[in-house]
Amino acid sequence: MNKIKNIGLLTSGGDAPGMNAAIRAVVRAGIYYDLKVTGVIRGFDGLVNGNFIDMERKSVANIIQRGGTILKTARSDRFRTEEGRQQAYDNLKANGIDALVVIGGDGTFTGADVFMKEFDFPVIGLPGTIDNDLAGTDFTIGYDTAINTVINAVDKIRDTAESHNRLFVVEVMGRDSGLIALRSGIGAGAEAILIPEIKSGMDDLITRLEHGRKDKASKIIIVAEGDEVGGGFDTCEVLKEKFPNYDIRFSVLGHIQRGGSPTCMDRVLASRLGVSAVEGLINGHSGVMVGQLNREVVLTPFSQAIKHIDVEDVTPAWLELVGILSL
Repeated sequence: MNKIKNIGLLTSGGDAPGMNAAIRAVVRAGIYYDLKVTGVIRGFDGLVNGNFIDMERKSVANIIQRGGTILKTARSDRFRTEEGRQQAYDNLKANGIDALVVIGGDGTFTGADVFMKEFDFPVIGLPGTIDNDLAGTDFTIGYDTAINTVINAVDKIRDTAESHNRLFVVEVMGRDSGLIALRSGIGAGAEAILIPEIKSGMDDLITRLEHGRKDKASKIIIVAEGDEVGGGFDTCEVLKEKFPNYDIRFSVLGHIQRGGSPTCMDRVLASRLGVSAVEGLINGHSGVMVGQLNREVVLTPFSQAIKHIDVEDVTPAWLELVGILSL
């Protein structure tokens, strides 16, 4: 064992299914290694305000199947300031906390990286975000649940689309990343997918509709909210103008993608990475995200993990697959 005796644990940024499974894993791994685990309520804001709770075995009983986060999450403008981070550090030291595990996405890791460097404080991150947009892990905690939520919703939408011979534009989350739209669109059998990473998506869609089959009972277009046109509503308006004979409807799936019981894949991933985070701190690691690449646990520096994945190289192959399967 090294000097670490008390690990602080927080969730930050957007909630993601599987965060509770990760919390459970960190707490129970801490207990296994004879460490104390202190929960921080409402993320970095809780650090600044000193909102701490002791975490015990019973604290994480019966939460592995629950969505959301029992530690809550919030944005913190105060933590963005030097004064706020100093207050957070003072609170940690006053409570005997000598390391942190943070669960979140790129914003969480950006703040953790600054804090770690300012105070030479051990911090390890777990990738908890439905967007799957972190480098250093094949999948983030919550992504699998989110795309399965989208598929389940689109399956229901297709039932009514086929009953009325309608074209449905379905907007999914993804302001900067189209990875939810891309994988769920293929899984749901979408006729087209529009994502931020491809700037010619709308032109390709119009061409496909102009020259595609007219006898298909339904058409599903999956649109990431950050696509080139500006999201599903604007895409729908463009299509209505170009194709006045189509019966077009629009649906936003919104925050249902964040909620719900996590899939088995997300529970197992969160459990494995949570234990690895505790072991990483024990072994003296800091400033890294714990991820899983090619089935192996790997550690990636925050500065590399938060670099948004450039899917420019892989997207054409995926979209070509969409084109083949939508015939």
